[in-house]
Amino acid sequence: MTEAEQATTLKTEAVSTKRGKKEKEPLTSRQQLASTIKSVRDLLRKDAGLSGDTDRLPQLAWLLFLKSFDDFEMAREDEYGNAYDPVIQSPYRWRNWAASEDKTKRLSGEELLSFVNNDLISYLSRLSGPAEDDIRSITGKIFQGTYNRIRSGYLLREVVDKLSLINFNSSDDVHAVSLFYETMLREMRDAAGDAGEFYTPRLVVRFIIDRLNPKLGETILDPACGTGGFLVETHERLRDEARNPAQRKQLQRSIWGIEKKAMPYLLGVMNLLLHSLEYPSIIEDNALHINIKNIKEDERVEVVATNPPFGGEEEHGILNNFPEGMRTAETALLFFQYVMGMLKRPGGRCGIVLPNGFLFGNGIAAEIKRKLLTEFNLHTIVRLPNGVFAPYTGIPTNLLFFEACAYSPEDVLPCTRKIWYYELSLPEGRNSYSKTKPLQYEEFEACRQWWDNRTENGQAWRVPVEQILANDCNLDLKNPTTKQDLEHLPPAQLVESIVRKEQRILEIMAEIKQALSEPITNDL
Repeated sequence: MTEAEQATTLKTEAVSTKRGKKEKEPLTSRQQLASTIKSVRDLLRKDAGLSGDTDRLPQLAWLLFLKSFDDFEMAREDEYGNAYDPVIQSPYRWRNWAASEDKTKRLSGEELLSFVNNDLISYLSRLSGPAEDDIRSITGKIFQGTYNRIRSGYLLREVVDKLSLINFNSSDDVHAVSLFYETMLREMRDAAGDAGEFYTPRLVVRFIIDRLNPKLGETILDPACGTGGFLVETHERLRDEARNPAQRKQLQRSIWGIEKKAMPYLLGVMNLLLHSLEYPSIIEDNALHINIKNIKEDERVEVVATNPPFGGEEEHGILNNFPEGMRTAETALLFFQYVMGMLKRPGGRCGIVLPNGFLFGNGIAAEIKRKLLTEFNLHTIVRLPNGVFAPYTGIPTNLLFFEACAYSPEDVLPCTRKIWYYELSLPEGRNSYSKTKPLQYEEFEACRQWWDNRTENGQAWRVPVEQILANDCNLDLKNPTTKQDLEHLPPAQLVESIVRKEQRILEIMAEIKQALSEPITNDL
């Protein structure tokens, strides 16, 4: 280095030191993407037509869907050339209306809104293919229930310009967007109130799929799939085992879900696409529309993993799809019957999230449980601590695991012989989980270690099925090593316990009153 160059360097360093600043390092592609997504969210917050995350995420989802699908089609065109027939034709492709190379042809303001609202969405909603799981049919179904709620065509132009910077053919970009998307789903769940049922905590999903241990070649169903968490987790678990194109296609075709509501259906399809499922097999329908007596053997599946809606009621016409004596408006009870009907015999297995009400329910609930214990092997109930589903619900929840047996009506003994209970404890010093302090996956580890080597301990106990059947199929049994928690008792037992305590209080008060009325004697 010459003396002049040294002097220049020293001068530069002196100026930098004097100002107390250093040159910023260039952002990585992931940081740039995170910045892009943040700016898109900030833009959507400015629009008068969107009042919260429950409004903003669906709008962002259909825009991301079109951008990712255009990148997908570009990759196919590069691979197959003129032999590839695009699903979305010009001028409705993202590259035509959102990211035209000729910037003078890019619509904005009222012109852009008019095109999107009157032409684009109408065209997309009419797409259809030869089968329900054909991507044309899926795209058409999505946009039959999609409406643009962004009111400002200028803000929409800014949003699509920023989204055009994302490259869905880059694994780094896809990974970053998928992580962002899951964060948005959680935020949406927290803001959704009664609409929060379509998001199940990912750690609960992971544990259920881990214990069900689905295999490549098996069919996995979630009949109330919401945003597709169980489907995504299954694909993530098995994707490395699918080592060639045929196996990858088989895997994706074997993972499917059903979702009743249009918004979670859109979010679920987008979630699967972001996690590299090119064939997102989600059907927009109510699974309970199927008459369970008409389910054919080839329609049954090896694995069901689900968190069905509970607390709701179904329309009266749905009840005709269930046997007499087993009809109820309670959605969770109908879903449970559907799940039992969909499992292959023998060996079909299920992991399902259910509230305490199912465990101690009587009447039709008791008859459903009697069928469960008789024709299936209910081998494990994992009792979750308070607050796992906070803030959506504080209702205590359980994970039930069972398998279909080779049952016939002539069988004398029920398929279930004993039920193992495992009580997941709260961390020391905690009385509940919360949004800011949620359940951690490591807290399932002790249960995972116990699973294949079962012994009774402070958290695990077993109950013979005869005891359950003799007690009107009440499954709400408490850990015998801990004090009973009145909050979780069945209503009849809760009332009885309160009456006993009130009687004891009256007895104590009478004793005190009598003691006060007796004369005080001096024995000294």
